Amino acid sequence: MKESILDVLLYLFEHYFTDDADLVRDRDSLRSGPLFDELGKAGFSPAEINKAFEWLDALAQQRPSASAPRANGPVRVFFGPELDKLDVECRGFLLFLEQHGVLDADQRELVLDRAMALDQDEIDVDDLKWVVLMVLFNQPGSEAAYAWMETQMFEDEPESVH
Repeated sequence: MKESILDVLLYLFEHYFTDDADLVRDRDSLRSGPLFDELGKAGFSPAEINKAFEWLDALAQQRPSASAPRANGPVRVFFGPELDKLDVECRGFLLFLEQHGVLDADQRELVLDRAMALDQDEIDVDDLKWVVLMVLFNQPGSEAAYAWMETQMFEDEPESVH
């Protein structure tokens, strides 16, 4: 079975990261030792594990500062590889999150960057939701947005944003 970077990230997210943990804290110690070994035992290749850690490194380096949401701001235009990788549903979901204050423009760009960095030809909306959740988890001041997004991920019938 071909594992992807997202599979490794989801495994880490579901098994190792808690609400009070920083998604990228101590990542150098994660690259070797018991966690790396356990990921290998779980069936992930060393190459995919290393790519996942590189993905987390890039997320840490691109942590934007919190900014106030802009009402009636410019609309994000998707181009080229973004159109190829993200279908209409994904692009609409990002617009929905931004219009409802779940993501600001900088966070949206970080989500797009991290989604494009996944080693997948296409990303469906469920995969994109996980990327959004991981980005929000790593953003200071985004606790409410993270909690709302987490609720949407794990409830049978998601509720709308108010």
